[in-house]
Amino acid sequence: MYKVFFNERSLTFSNQPVENAKNMLFHHVSQFDEAFHFLSNSVAEEVHIFSESIEEVWTLFKHNFKLIQAAGGIVRNDKEEYLFIFRLGKWDLPKGKMEAGETKEESAIREIEEECGISNLELKEFIMPTYHIYFQREYIIKETFWFDVAYHGHEHPQPQVEEGIETVEWKKEEEIPSLLKNSYPNIQLLLDNYLDLL
Repeated sequence: MYKVFFNERSLTFSNQPVENAKNMLFHHVSQFDEAFHFLSNSVAEEVHIFSESIEEVWTLFKHNFKLIQAAGGIVRNDKEEYLFIFRLGKWDLPKGKMEAGETKEESAIREIEEECGISNLELKEFIMPTYHIYFQREYIIKETFWFDVAYHGHEHPQPQVEEGIETVEWKKEEEIPSLLKNSYPNIQLLLDNYLDLL
């Protein structure tokens, strides 16, 4: 199953219908715009597109819109604390757009260093991608690659204020559920997956 967020509502893709969603059997790419219409006008909290050939549908979906790729990480220190940023009124994780010629891994490390003002980062393993759609003269899919990252230093994190980051803070695992009440659905999905893996 693939899940994409738009206006904090979800558009999902799989081989069969699901409960509690507006289900659409795929037959034409015009249904992607129809799904966005439903989500943007609060017709449905979740729209689900299904097909026996869901991998083909997913490829069509990604190629039908402008794709921007980003990378970031869930950063954990030696005290088992997690690094969060506060930006645009919400708690988030450090990430940013990949630059030309960069690998996902290089981009993740660079963005964490720039947004949080720390170094001594160790890239562990790839966790998962997340997807969200926004409208900027056209629909754009942002695909973000997330990594498990260990921090072994003693620097005091510094927010990259020119990127709108107000604060960077280490948080304990038990604090995460309350932070997620004021975060984004893709961050919730990512951390749910990550903490289940620990």
